[in-house]
Amino acid sequence: MTDDTDIYLSAQPNIVSGASPSQNGHHPELRLPNKADASAIHRLIEQCPPLDLNSIYTYLLLSEHFRQTCVLAEGPQGPDGFISAYIPPGKPDVLFVWQVAVHERARGRSLGRRMLLDLLARTQLSHIRYVETTVGPENVASRGMFAGLARHLHAEVSESALFDSHLFGDACHDDERLIRIGPLRLPPPDI
Repeated sequence: MTDDTDIYLSAQPNIVSGASPSQNGHHPELRLPNKADASAIHRLIEQCPPLDLNSIYTYLLLSEHFRQTCVLAEGPQGPDGFISAYIPPGKPDVLFVWQVAVHERARGRSLGRRMLLDLLARTQLSHIRYVETTVGPENVASRGMFAGLARHLHAEVSESALFDSHLFGDACHDDERLIRIGPLRLPPPDI
C-alpha cells in the first residue's frame, strides 16, 4: 500500500527553528528544481518507499511547470529531499502538497518541515492561507509531520474523506484522507 504524502521523518532561517545540519555538518541547499533534476528526483522517490513512484516525465513536468511550488534539498551526495506541490484550480489560496520525500541519510533532522516552511516563505506564495495534503489513515509519520507543521504555524487542522480506496480500482491502496491546515497567519502589510 502506498501513500503520496508519506513523510520520513529554509533557506529562511528566521522561520526555521531547531533544524540540524546533515551528518557532514552542512544543511542541504533548498532551491527550485529544474528539468535537469528530474532523473535524480525519480531516483530519490524510488528510494523512499512506500511513496508512489511516478514516471520521470511526471518529475520533468513538476520541475518545469510547477517549480515555483516545489522544492529540492540538494546535499553533497545529491538530492536529500524533494517536495512536489501545486495550487489546485479554483483554490488560489491553497497549496496542495503531493509528495514529500527525504532520503534516509537526511532523516531525523526536520528536513521535511524545513522544505515546507521554505515553500511557504516564498514571495510568490505569500497569498497561501491553507496547506492541504492527503494522508492514509495508517500513515503515522505523515500525520505527525503535518501536525507538527500546524503547531509550528499556530494553525488549525481538519480532516475529511477525499479518495476512498475503491476509487483506486484494482490497485491495493489505502483511503486518502484530506488534511487541511489553516488559515495561516498572513504577514503584516508593508508600511
